[in-house]
Amino acid sequence: IMLKGIPKIISPELMKVLMEMGHGDEIVIADGNFPAATCAKRLIRCDGHNVPEVLDAILMFFPLDTYTKKPVSLMSVVPGDDVKPVIWDEYKAIIKKHEGEKEIEFVERFEFYERAKNAFAVVATSESALYANIILKKGVV
Repeated sequence: IMLKGIPKIISPELMKVLMEMGHGDEIVIADGNFPAATCAKRLIRCDGHNVPEVLDAILMFFPLDTYTKKPVSLMSVVPGDDVKPVIWDEYKAIIKKHEGEKEIEFVERFEFYERAKNAFAVVATSESALYANIILKKGVV
């Protein structure tokens, strides 16, 4: 389905989910290692795409919650993992482009999984970067 102004990466299913979500609902954009099918109430496949391009497309339409101090959540690096997720800088730039400066919350791995199980939907990508999962809390238009 093609409409003017909607990026091809936004499938009809993803657009429907974005429109059905209400204020305070959360959506997870998951990397390729995330147990998306295990955690998701609603699973949206976005295979062949990476998180930054999906995040950029979603934020064209999706308002972040202004009533929450930290409407964006990332999975904290597990203690002992020698990983510095440079992809987080990309996320900050994409968020700033669409929504201005937003504070980001860092969530422990298993707490992140629990949040994902309660999220409105999980978007599964083919992102290969580690710790690339992100949760967005929907605001009002």
